[in-house]
Amino acid sequence: MEATAKAKFVRIAPRKVRMVMDMVRGKPVEEALQTLGLVRKAASPIIEKIIRSALANAENNHGMSTDGLVIKKAYVDEGPTLKRFMPRAMGRATMIRKRTSHITVVLAEK
Repeated sequence: MEATAKAKFVRIAPRKVRMVMDMVRGKPVEEALQTLGLVRKAASPIIEKIIRSALANAENNHGMSTDGLVIKKAYVDEGPTLKRFMPRAMGRATMIRKRTSHITVVLAEK
């Protein structure tokens, strides 16, 4: 049995989220949450919230015991990019890309 949680259109670049996601993939849920509490990155509270959501889904929707759950899959896909412009010298403009992420976490029993 598997429990899934997704967060879509999160306003943080996928490359930054993947750095934190690689730290928790494959670990037990308790250990992953402790690791995220110590990591000082902007993505860690977002990932922690998604893991807690998947944990609640496992308990409430699937009737799974929260003990012994492992992060089976955790991946980050790129969402749509917001395009903004910054004025530059001599009447030019430069495009700024504000990237978004789709984050997915799947929990499974050992």
